[in-house]
Amino acid sequence: MDELRGERRESKEGDRVIIREPDRTIIREGGTIVIRHNEADRFRYGAQDVRVERRGNTNVTIVMRPGGERVVTTVDEDGYLLRRSRILADGREIIIIDNHPRGPGARAGTGFGGFFVDVPAPVIRIPREQYIVETEAASPALIYETLLAPPLQAIERPYSLDEVRYSAPLRDRMRRIDLSTITFDTGSWEITPDQIERLAVIADGINRAIAANPREVFLIEGHTDAVGSDVDNLSLSDRRAESVAVALTQQFRVPPENLSSQGYGEQYLKVPTDGAERANRRVAIRRITPLLVGQVK
Repeated sequence: MDELRGERRESKEGDRVIIREPDRTIIREGGTIVIRHNEADRFRYGAQDVRVERRGNTNVTIVMRPGGERVVTTVDEDGYLLRRSRILADGREIIIIDNHPRGPGARAGTGFGGFFVDVPAPVIRIPREQYIVETEAASPALIYETLLAPPLQAIERPYSLDEVRYSAPLRDRMRRIDLSTITFDTGSWEITPDQIERLAVIADGINRAIAANPREVFLIEGHTDAVGSDVDNLSLSDRRAESVAVALTQQFRVPPENLSSQGYGEQYLKVPTDGAERANRRVAIRRITPLLVGQVK
């Protein structure tokens, strides 16, 4: 973190404060602070070749894999994801994310890019231990069931990935798995070797889900405790989420394009305390496919 602080560059664009790190951008606007990073960099693992092309007003990253498979990511001029797909060796395309324009309920000026969706929090009618599943006590069957669980209520329309990332009441319509067996040292985003093996049951469940539906998308959410600045914690949490995503791919062959990661800093403490708390330095994961495709039930 000391190195990162030295590499940060801060500027102002209207009402926004932009804090740039070498591989991330932090935006503070209207009392809200969020972080973004380029996920296409994570897809380079095991790649045979990577090409970046300019096509009209978009930038396209093409990751070539051994065997002829390609992962194609298209973003607009501002870096917003427009489309992510896997093209098989025989030319068939599997569209994993096809972002839709903002719809009713999206509020401009709240959060970054106006991607906060004003929806009510879901009514939870299932036991808490089924809504938030702790890996420490959960069976592989419960984990797999949670990774495939439908929304708690109807989804009105397809939402963009950024709307899902930045709208907690929307994300909360999906059940969550807390990786209680994976926590981090203060100021660190490193997963220790003994903890990596504890990801095996999660990886197995995700791989089974993707085998059944290649369009499945899972969001990995990073968190910190309340010690330190909000900027440090946001960067730290985003790197923790990415570390888990990288480990799932490199150690367990989870397709990286079916994962997305996002840090939330100290916003959602598991244990409500201002002090150092290892349980708050954690990562969670949930299925977000129904939110992206507009599944109604």
